[in-house]
Amino acid sequence: MIEELLNYDIYNGNTVGDYLSLEFLAGVAGSIVGALLILFVGMFLSGWAGRRIRGISKRHAKLDDTLFNFLGNITRYIILGFTVLIVLNTFGIQTTSIVAVIGAAGLAIGLALQGTLSNVAAGVMIVLFRPFKNGDFVEVAGMSGTVKDISLNFTELANVSNVQVIVPNSQVWGNIITNFSTNQTRRAEWIFGVGYGADLKAAEEAIRATILADPRSLSEPEPFIQVNNLGDFSVDFLVRVWVSSPDYFKYQADIKRAVKEALDAAGIDIPFPTQTLINSGS
Repeated sequence: MIEELLNYDIYNGNTVGDYLSLEFLAGVAGSIVGALLILFVGMFLSGWAGRRIRGISKRHAKLDDTLFNFLGNITRYIILGFTVLIVLNTFGIQTTSIVAVIGAAGLAIGLALQGTLSNVAAGVMIVLFRPFKNGDFVEVAGMSGTVKDISLNFTELANVSNVQVIVPNSQVWGNIITNFSTNQTRRAEWIFGVGYGADLKAAEEAIRATILADPRSLSEPEPFIQVNNLGDFSVDFLVRVWVSSPDYFKYQADIKRAVKEALDAAGIDIPFPTQTLINSGS
């Protein structure tokens, strides 16, 4: 009975006894040990290579962390993929057919997930060309906010109310992108109106003194303060001043109030539209 069982043909002329022989078991054990060793080395190399690539941006302040994190992850997955193929070859499995099956499955999945893949493709373009980075204040797809995260599928913003906004990358890359943080300086602009009876020289001096008194105002380029328009109710001064980009929003609001107070202190009238009502009587 045992002899018949050992001589039972299982596959391609190989019997149960062949698979239970010391030679076969030693070969299987060797393959398993070899596969585990290859797997361990591959996992170690993938992690090491990923960390090394991500660490490049840590050592150089001018390099962007997001780009090198992406490259590090891609390198890690590529090494792991080759490691799995080598492990399969260790057991005598033909990987050519597996690669073909994966390719066919990938094509089918790609057709089913066209929208998702378009987001991934756009995410790759964003990561590679870097139109913005984490911490930038941008306007994309009609939404504005500070960039919190850039993934392969979406870009995360925090708007001015600190509300999370998720924008699919296909809408980001396919639309106009306005980055307010790229340049170190921005030009603030106001129009201040004074009455027609006001002393224009005194008004200009009051505006200029207020601008120059604020340490956030940049002297280069020189502030521009000129009469720009003769309106229906006022003489309008166009004021343009350069300021550091991080100070822009608060600076613009602060200067409006400071100029209003300076004109009031100088006794310069700031007009507003009026309407005269005529009572015809009866």
